[in-house]
Amino acid sequence: MSIETEIFKKYEVELNKLTKYGFIKDKSTYKCEKYFMNKSFLALIEINKSGNVQGKVIDMENQDEYLPLRIENNEGAYIGKVREEYIKILTDIRDNCFNEKYFVSKQGNRICKLIYDNYKDKPQFLWDDSPDCGVFKNPNNNKWYGIIMQVKREKLGEKSSELTEVMNVKLDKETIPELIKKDGYYPAYHMNKTYWITMSLDETLTDEEIFTRIKESHSYTEKSKRKS
Repeated sequence: MSIETEIFKKYEVELNKLTKYGFIKDKSTYKCEKYFMNKSFLALIEINKSGNVQGKVIDMENQDEYLPLRIENNEGAYIGKVREEYIKILTDIRDNCFNEKYFVSKQGNRICKLIYDNYKDKPQFLWDDSPDCGVFKNPNNNKWYGIIMQVKREKLGEKSSELTEVMNVKLDKETIPELIKKDGYYPAYHMNKTYWITMSLDETLTDEEIFTRIKESHSYTEKSKRKS
């Protein structure tokens, strides 16, 4: 994962703030230049309308890209200082021109908003070693009805190590075997596969279909409340 992707992965751009910050609009992109380390280096930052950030660091001594910055596990003291200062620039842009999101995927954030609009519940991030895993609970009884997390596609039975965002919900055990035959549904990752199912948040399923499953899952927490 690139430095830029790591810093901006859970943030959404506000385009109107870019020009106020100092970016120059060039057709469909916004560009900014910043010198650092006593003008020994120049950061070239480019952001498109979708909020994708690309950056280069130019070594002013030889007028070429400073590639050691990109070499994984290259931890020399000087390289580390260049990386640290470049990250400060990116972080300042992020803090001034972007809004924080709960999740990485656009669909995951839309679903999060739907849940809040209907139930007023926000995701709870319970584990330090899984900071991208958000749990949705019914506050009346602390029962879980949804979990959004990132997993490798190979964990879902696909031939890819790419990370993807998914959501687990609890459904009628009679409907799960038929659903997992359809695109976008998988046997529950890391949970009881009899009662839970995993749904992809990569636009394979519509927001409406996903929220229909969420409503069913939430209904089980209400039933639990009535029984208690």
